[in-house]
Amino acid sequence: MSIDSLKSAVPDYAKDVRLNLGSLATDESLTEQQKYGLLVACGIASRNQSVKEALLAEAAPHLSAEALAAAKAAAVIMGMNNVYYRFVHLSSNKQYQTMPAKLRMNVIGKPGVDKADFELWSLAVSAINGCGMCIDSHEAVLRQAGVTAEMIQTAVRYAAIIQSAAVALEAEA
Repeated sequence: MSIDSLKSAVPDYAKDVRLNLGSLATDESLTEQQKYGLLVACGIASRNQSVKEALLAEAAPHLSAEALAAAKAAAVIMGMNNVYYRFVHLSSNKQYQTMPAKLRMNVIGKPGVDKADFELWSLAVSAINGCGMCIDSHEAVLRQAGVTAEMIQTAVRYAAIIQSAAVALEAEA
């Protein structure tokens, strides 16, 4: 499966999703590693098997083994962090903000790829998972690393397109 096969599985009423999926492969605003890492991390975060498989197949030939593992790690670690920090952020009991998380997150410090790439993937997954606290944290790190607002917006656009493909396929399941 690939982006093309994923596009063909999207129903006609979601033709905008098809068009947006097509734009992902031709986007040149990000590095190859950033772009294909986003496909992997967001594909996994979409929690849709077809989307995940298609985007992994599309991305794998373009990523080193280390980058592929790091993109998967971004999706997984944000799966944990987004739940925890969304709770801390949304809870009306502010005591939780003062308590240590006690969650292992070593991969964030040593992701095995450029830290900005890992942060970009983590930001996109955090957008899918709806964690404002994590979005703010990753965006700040990215801006400190010199990543432009346009690149950050592009990463979130990838997340939105990939999630919309998952929704379209789920609507037909």
